[in-house]
Amino acid sequence: MNESSLNASIRDPRQKSIGHYVLGATIGEGTFGKVRLATHILTGEKVAVKVLEKCRIADSSDIDRVTREIHILKIIRHPNLIQLYEIIETSAQLYLITDYASGGELFDYIVSNSRVKEREACRFFQQIISGVEYLHKIGVVHRDLKPENLLLDHAHNVKMVDFGLSNIYSTGEKLKTACGSPCYAAPEMIAGKKYIGVQVDIWSAGVVLFALVCGYLPFEDPNTTNLYAKILKGTYVTPKFLSASIKDLIRRILNTDPSRRFTLDDIKTHPWFNLVPVRETPGIIVGLHQVPVDQEVVQQAARFGFKPEFTARCVQANKHNHATATYYLLLQKKLREGGHSVADPLVLVETVHSQNPHELEEATTADSPSNKPRLRLSSNEDTPSSKKLAPKPPTVQKDPKIRGRRGVISEA
Repeated sequence: MNESSLNASIRDPRQKSIGHYVLGATIGEGTFGKVRLATHILTGEKVAVKVLEKCRIADSSDIDRVTREIHILKIIRHPNLIQLYEIIETSAQLYLITDYASGGELFDYIVSNSRVKEREACRFFQQIISGVEYLHKIGVVHRDLKPENLLLDHAHNVKMVDFGLSNIYSTGEKLKTACGSPCYAAPEMIAGKKYIGVQVDIWSAGVVLFALVCGYLPFEDPNTTNLYAKILKGTYVTPKFLSASIKDLIRRILNTDPSRRFTLDDIKTHPWFNLVPVRETPGIIVGLHQVPVDQEVVQQAARFGFKPEFTARCVQANKHNHATATYYLLLQKKLREGGHSVADPLVLVETVHSQNPHELEEATTADSPSNKPRLRLSSNEDTPSSKKLAPKPPTVQKDPKIRGRRGVISEA
């Protein structure tokens, strides 16, 4: 079936389309616009489209934030992090085409189940830690980990989203911007101290873990000053139904002294973390690891007019264009339907070009926003180059922000 007949079969003249996507319902809203469900016309696959209204990206800090978010989305390649497929730009909007996580927010899953049983919570937490570990391996701090920013795909695997408050840092560098949602924020951040990125993400992951197994938050108070005091003291009460092992892990993660807080390695060797078998998902470090190509999927894409050699080169070069978007959507469909692939991110064994840490730093910072014109938010990549959880009495309301409007990021 050619593209024109597919267009006719999928498109409704009353629906808005952008590029090769038919836009559907609004499924979320952010600082700069909405998130829409959409259908890829060629494959019929569902995607999420983050629509950024340029008129809302008003000042230099907004431009920096959006530029940084797009850069991070372009370099992350891990099964528990949302994947960017392509960027479409018009005179008024930027459209970021990403994975669609059909299982919804982890927040809603916790609320609908009251709390999550420990074995299932362990699997979720393993995936969260895998995503956090990958981010810090490439020098990225998330800074807004919470159940609303952890989505579930069709198989109930975690997909970490919303990198609007994230930043890039160098090994040993301390950050200073207080941002995110107070109930999940680390005490050193609340105290206004400089902090190490991985340590604040570990704290937030610990709060998420508590919320998973308890169904409410460890630190909660309608008065922000009182809330901060509780976080700074690290005072919380664990329910009796929790196992001794998970109480121990939570206690070691929610240590107010960042130097004594559990590290990622500590977490991964704790008995509770290994309650269920751990599935290693290392992800791909762009510029350091070879991107595997499924030739069968390349040939499927060729039926839509994409030259196999071009598609393969674009995939290997980590391009974000319509050829690679079509390839990854076809790959996603193949895996969802039970197929096997050398490019399956859940079973991928990384092929490392070099273990040299200097090469790793170069690979992850060469395309850094600081090395590019700030106003260039997207580029033509057609050609490859050589709800916050309720406290115990169930009230659900959105988090206040640590510093003014959530989208304001100062130099970190």
